[in-house]
Amino acid sequence: MRMRLTTLAGGLFALLALAATVMSIVLEVAIGAQRRATDGIEAGWISGVAGLALAVPGALLARKVPRNAVAWILCVTGLHWSADGTCAAWVAYATAHDPWLPGVTISWWLYQRLGAALLFSLPLLLIFYPDGRPPAGRWRWASYVSLGFTAILPVTLLFVPTRIAGAADAEVEPAHLRQLSVDLLPVPLPDAVWEALLRVGYAALPLSMLVPFVVVFRRYRHATGLDKARMRWLVWAGVVDVLVMLSALLLPQSALSAGLFVAIMVTGAAISIGILRPRLVDIDRLLGGTVLYGALATLVVAVDAVLLAAATTLFDEQGAALAGLLVVMLVYGPLRHRLWQLVQRVVLGRRHDPYRVVSGLAEQLERTDSPEDQLLAVARSVAEAFNAPYVAVEVHRGGDSTLLAEHGHAVPDTQTLPITYRGETVGRLILPAGGPRTVLSPRDERLLADVVRQAAAAARSSHLAAELQRSRERLVGAREEERRRVRRDLHDGLGPALGGVALRIDTARNLLKSTPARADDVLRQAREDVSTALADVRRLVHDLRPPALDDVGLIGAVDQVADRLRTPALTIRVTGDLPAGLAAAVEVAAYRIASEALTNVSKHARAGSCVVDFSVSSSGDSLVVSVVDDGGGIAVGTPSGVGLISLRERAAELGGRCEISCPPGGGTTVRATLPLGSATRAQQEVPDGR
Repeated sequence: MRMRLTTLAGGLFALLALAATVMSIVLEVAIGAQRRATDGIEAGWISGVAGLALAVPGALLARKVPRNAVAWILCVTGLHWSADGTCAAWVAYATAHDPWLPGVTISWWLYQRLGAALLFSLPLLLIFYPDGRPPAGRWRWASYVSLGFTAILPVTLLFVPTRIAGAADAEVEPAHLRQLSVDLLPVPLPDAVWEALLRVGYAALPLSMLVPFVVVFRRYRHATGLDKARMRWLVWAGVVDVLVMLSALLLPQSALSAGLFVAIMVTGAAISIGILRPRLVDIDRLLGGTVLYGALATLVVAVDAVLLAAATTLFDEQGAALAGLLVVMLVYGPLRHRLWQLVQRVVLGRRHDPYRVVSGLAEQLERTDSPEDQLLAVARSVAEAFNAPYVAVEVHRGGDSTLLAEHGHAVPDTQTLPITYRGETVGRLILPAGGPRTVLSPRDERLLADVVRQAAAAARSSHLAAELQRSRERLVGAREEERRRVRRDLHDGLGPALGGVALRIDTARNLLKSTPARADDVLRQAREDVSTALADVRRLVHDLRPPALDDVGLIGAVDQVADRLRTPALTIRVTGDLPAGLAAAVEVAAYRIASEALTNVSKHARAGSCVVDFSVSSSGDSLVVSVVDDGGGIAVGTPSGVGLISLRERAAELGGRCEISCPPGGGTTVRATLPLGSATRAQQEVPDGR
């Protein structure tokens, strides 16, 4: 209900402003151009249209954000301005008749005296924009004092006698209206007091704008995120207004009215867009373009004026035209291009050229080898693209290890954006809070996404490079450890045993003729040593690759392990359907995982039954090893032992994974997925016998 009332109130302001504007236009048409040229009164339709350009955005804000005071400031100011224009048009229309029509006195008083209250609109907007609240702390009281100084002149003009006010405005007031006495609210004070008040009011007017401008500056400086974009809309409106005022010094007087309307319309639109949809367009590009083209237009007009004066003095008409053409080609074109690049670089960074940003980053990444340099190149590119004072790129390197590359000086307020690669978060991008220098437009977000994709690829490549190096180190270390173990077993076990056998055989040969019985005992001991050495060889062979895998296959080898672990209280069943020609690495890993899982079931699970199953995944590219028991499961919070860790490590060595879970119904499930590998797939694709 309250929103409906505020919407109706805002719409009523806009309708009244529209009615006043239409009335002023009708009166202007009725007056005619010839009579208007002699009355000396400003055209009322200019103020009417300008007021409508403020009242309409105010009504829109009143509907969307009724609690924002800016909406009602625009509504009241717009209606006042339109009514002021209607009063001016009526005075001109009424005084064009003889005798004058009624209402001239009150209309002239409203236009001349009450119209001065429009001076409040600008400081009020500056103080209350964008959230509709005055600044906090001491600046709130300073704002109120500043508004008080602004009110000196409008309040004084309401009560000052006509003879004193007319003397002050003698140069601008139409001669035929100076005879009007509009002392509707007379206050008996000495003339010296009124003159002093007028002087103070006119002097305080420019000074009273200092505090509102300081408030805007402080809000702009401390704003972040969307508030920063909202303040930039106000800055853009101010830039347009300044350019319009400068154009008034260069353009004909007839163009001033159009310029005033454009400035007010732009201000109202900028305020409403800044409050409701600050990211509607790229305000940075709009602001930079406005400054650039405004500066260029001013420069071109000045240069044209100087050149035209010089050319007309030195050359004839044709020579002047040729000189102007040469100046445009040689000076204006290159200067415009350089100024455009300079403004965009200062305001936007390099984001105005997305292709150059992405291609430059790709080129830097190609020239760098180390992960640290790659991430530093990404941070540097983002900082240059968005003109940010600080950018950091952080990537995960496995475990708790991270790699951080920073560019610029750290700032207290930052925000983070995740860096993802194929759905996995591999790091984060750290930027100043609210975006680099300003809130990001959709176009900037697309550019940042492209750069982040480059960062993700660089981060992923650095991570994979580090993982590959660690894998190589582990592989070399494991190979050397295995060689050391085999060498130790051969050197310390099999070597001395075979050496002892050789010595016993020599001893037996020496005793064979003299004491055959003693020689036979020595040979018997030699045979026992050979049996022991043979057992060591079998153990070494089994550690390298269980012979049962070649004798009875994977399922048979696991079933042999199950035979050794079966008890009257534990039944173990081994099932599966394996593809032909499994790769040796896959076979050994599957055997080790199944054997270790069965050993854990036998020792710790207190299970009555266990099922080991081998199958091929639905995609056909992985071998699935499943060991399921009906035991007591694993208690929550139990740390992983060496056995469980080895299961995961064996699967990870082949690029697979091993998951250990305890279903709600009880028991434990070990499920390992092992990639079959190119060797297995190639063998499956070739028919037997070919």
